Amino acid sequence: MRALPDPLVRAIPDAEGVADLTLDLLAADSQNPPGDTREAMARVETELDALGLDTERFAIDPKKPNVQATLAGETDRVLCFNGHLDTVTYDADAWSRDPLGERDGDRVYGRGATDMKGPVAAMLAAARAYVESDTTPPVTLRFAFVSDEETGGSAGVGALVQADRIAADACVIGETTCSQGRHSITVADRGSIWLTLEATGRSAHGSRPMLGVNAIDRLYDAVETIRVDFGGQRLDVDPALESVIDESADYYAPTLGADTTRELFAYPSINLGTIEGGEGVNTVPASARARLDVRLTAGVDTREVLADIHACARSCEGIEVVDVSWSRGSFEPLDSPLVAATTVAAEAVTGDRVYRRSATGGGDAKKLRHAGIPTVEFALGTDTVHAVDEYTTLDALAGNARAYTRLPYDYAAAAGSQ
Repeated sequence: MRALPDPLVRAIPDAEGVADLTLDLLAADSQNPPGDTREAMARVETELDALGLDTERFAIDPKKPNVQATLAGETDRVLCFNGHLDTVTYDADAWSRDPLGERDGDRVYGRGATDMKGPVAAMLAAARAYVESDTTPPVTLRFAFVSDEETGGSAGVGALVQADRIAADACVIGETTCSQGRHSITVADRGSIWLTLEATGRSAHGSRPMLGVNAIDRLYDAVETIRVDFGGQRLDVDPALESVIDESADYYAPTLGADTTRELFAYPSINLGTIEGGEGVNTVPASARARLDVRLTAGVDTREVLADIHACARSCEGIEVVDVSWSRGSFEPLDSPLVAATTVAAEAVTGDRVYRRSATGGGDAKKLRHAGIPTVEFALGTDTVHAVDEYTTLDALAGNARAYTRLPYDYAAAAGSQ
């Protein structure tokens, strides 16, 4: 790999500089819902404008804009850095810190500090390092800052993909991929099936339940049948995922256990998220409804699995599947240039092993991979994602800035060797 030019290394903003930019982004409230990111995105645009980069806005919802900028490189090969500006909601009364940004020693608190306004600030810091050092990156850099990620909405990456507005050969998303001091990059995500089951019964007085048919009982029996009959079917996992599952088991071992992790990827996981029905304690319910969250290992054909679920539901009396939404899992091969480059950059910055693992859920990476853009997630951060008093650290901010600055060189070297 070509060494980073000394002027570029000297131009990488220190932790204080990245922290200041993070606090500026945190000050713009962008909770989703409602997902109004206009103020936060304007601050990003101000930074990009100051660097002399041309920006391009695209929005299908005026309150949820997406902004892209390009820094021309030595080649037309494009490496994209992607980050979202929306955050989950917060209850300010539950926080001991200001959810719109507060610095205390080596910590920066605020909603989105680690998910993911801190990593976005580090991406902007990397862009600043190239511009201020007058360094032409070895590949063309594309910065895509989006809205509407936290609720899985369609106004962010989904809108850009649908409109064919993202053109890249590879993409790194700044999702925090660290836990309990263990570092990783996410190279796979799981498919999902969200389905609504509806049960019908026959109403009767609660004192004479034998005269009715309890829809809630039917519904719960159906859920248990799906858990046992369908959930006990081993998934047909792509052999290419075995190495990813091995590293995932090592990574999740301290929190989930290695054996439990292997089970998680060998079988569907099924969660009963909501259940409702009945009109009163003294009435046999005539109807009931439940929502299930089913997750499937990357590479598994979600449509085939969905057919099995429908067949399982049909075997249960009085049960109908009334609503379904689903997605396919995706993965990036471990021998791809992007995975190799991100691993090298992450290990160089952390000095530790970097696990190449599957996420247990899935986000925007899935949409990009399905659009034909190789994608991984990587950012240093803390375990406080979505938590009260969410924070990141100065070390994490500085480490992200260094990793994102050197990643174009690692990627150019890896891509050039294939």
